[in-house]
Amino acid sequence: MVDRTYGVSQTGARSVESHKVLRNTYMLLAMTLLFSAVTAGIAMSMGIQRMNIFVFFIGAYGLMFLVHKTAHSAAGLLATFAFTGFMGFTLGPILSAYLTLSNGPQLIMTALGMTAVTFAGLSAVALITRKDFSFLSNFIIAGAIVLILAMVVAMIFNISGLALAVSAGFVLFASAVILFETSQVIHGGQDNYILATISLYVAIYNLFISLLSLLGLTSSD
Repeated sequence: MVDRTYGVSQTGARSVESHKVLRNTYMLLAMTLLFSAVTAGIAMSMGIQRMNIFVFFIGAYGLMFLVHKTAHSAAGLLATFAFTGFMGFTLGPILSAYLTLSNGPQLIMTALGMTAVTFAGLSAVALITRKDFSFLSNFIIAGAIVLILAMVVAMIFNISGLALAVSAGFVLFASAVILFETSQVIHGGQDNYILATISLYVAIYNLFISLLSLLGLTSSD
């Protein structure tokens, strides 16, 4: 009887902790997305040109490394906003380029709406079904390697068809990450809300950019 009671209390404690991590993750995610929107607007108002791809990778991965190094301290929050602010700033020139198209605003709003609906739907699936999506980890690792290589090839050889496939692949990849990371938080596999926030933020960022690319590539403009 004592063992059973202890087991139930342990399960309850884990459930409370998971809910706390999930709540903090969503709160921080909302704030970082808003901050990214602000920095993107600043970049657009300043007329910033699209960043060199190598500078982008150095900045993005450097700041992401900083987030992971400081995730267990208060400095992790500052690093998180530095990273998401940087990502939002680099998004500004891309949005400015789309706004030059006749249907640019429509494309951006459509991609934004599709991103929001996709994230909400996938999160709901993980939260309601409480299914363990940890089996997606191998797919995510393999998918990341394949997509990065395909992206480099598409950039070097300027293959539009491959670029379309890469964008579609990133939509699936980002969707898998959202399911996996949300499931990890629910089942206690991820107990750090800063790391959970960064994973979901990057997934949302990739999802939005990929959907925008797909819409742009299929647009008459």
